[in-house]
Amino acid sequence: MFVDRAIITIKAGDGGNGITSFMHFKGKVGGGPDGGDGGKGGDIIFTATKTLTTLADFYYKTKYVADSGAAGEPKNCFGKSGENLVIKVPLGTVIKDRKTGNIIADMFYDGQTKTVLIGGDGGKGNAKFVNARRHAPHFSQTGEKTETKQVVLELKTIADVGLVGFPNVGKSTLLSKLTKANPKIANYHFTTLSPNLGVCEYYDNRFIVADIPGLIEGASEGAGLGTEFLRHIERTRMLVHVVDISGGEGRDPFDDYLKINAELKKYDKKVGKLKQIVVANKMDYFGADEKLKEFKAKLGRKKVVSISAVTGEGLDELKKCIYETLIKLPPLKPMEFEEFNYTKPERLEYEIFKEGETFVVVGTLVDVLKRNVVMDDMNSLAYLQKVLKDRGVIAELRKMGATEKSTVIIGGEEFELID
Repeated sequence: MFVDRAIITIKAGDGGNGITSFMHFKGKVGGGPDGGDGGKGGDIIFTATKTLTTLADFYYKTKYVADSGAAGEPKNCFGKSGENLVIKVPLGTVIKDRKTGNIIADMFYDGQTKTVLIGGDGGKGNAKFVNARRHAPHFSQTGEKTETKQVVLELKTIADVGLVGFPNVGKSTLLSKLTKANPKIANYHFTTLSPNLGVCEYYDNRFIVADIPGLIEGASEGAGLGTEFLRHIERTRMLVHVVDISGGEGRDPFDDYLKINAELKKYDKKVGKLKQIVVANKMDYFGADEKLKEFKAKLGRKKVVSISAVTGEGLDELKKCIYETLIKLPPLKPMEFEEFNYTKPERLEYEIFKEGETFVVVGTLVDVLKRNVVMDDMNSLAYLQKVLKDRGVIAELRKMGATEKSTVIIGGEEFELID
């Protein structure tokens, strides 16, 4: 099954908790604090590989979570860091943030990597909270929790040449003759339901050819296979525009040519300006020579390569024409975009909401305090009081009208306001 678009949920690993621990010696009670820090959570890393050609793996599995860090251990031992989760994607995969649509990465080169989410930091053990006044802290820090994100994966085929044209004009047959690809071939519309790739060899040179599923009038607006596969044309350096010169199915070759070009321009002006080679296929049909003359007369000075994909007539000339065109064109490059990166939230912001005589303090500062403070420890509560005062939270509460009778809620816990 060919899948070229997927939405997945990703989450980096949480940081491991620091622990509260004290040294124990034989015959001695009350050794110093020796609680170790928790381990860092695993990162989410995407890597591009040429061994994959579709996003089908993400059709069956849509949630990816990296390992969390392990808790710290006594004797100042650090917890083990969580394993990074490496997600493999095909070349040409564009990663976007689902919420904003911003582009995170264009996975263009084989082996390219991108760290999309960073694992949470491990919490500090109680040994890290020792100072001149606090010799035996009975509290430690919990690990940093990470956020869940949703990303969109879009596969845009990377190829030198894109074969375009109406359904059933012989593109798949042509691909099979130009390359060693084995696309599905049959005499009905939309035989090709996904882009097929093949490598064409021309003497000591090679170039990649992609058979883009047949376009019809209105494709740029969703008709037929619609825009599902038009995105794959964006990655090509040039186009080979195949027309059925026999006029099969009652269609006019020149009219088909105009309609396909109109759809390309409607979809993307850059795609409409790609260099094209016009190929008149099915020259083995009766009356094809006469129809070719009519087609050339309407087309004007533009060169037409006449072929029969079935018999192989004209294929050598076509290969030569494609190669001579490609060497004049710039090489393929990743798309240009302003890179979007997920960042950890600012930790020291807060807001205060007043509800009657109750004041609720929220924000990233509160999130950090929840990790650092143990409510049943006097030293830890003293630390909370100091931070609130230093950060101006208590002054702001006073300014908003808080008194000793007011209730202050911080991180779900209720406190009385005391200076």
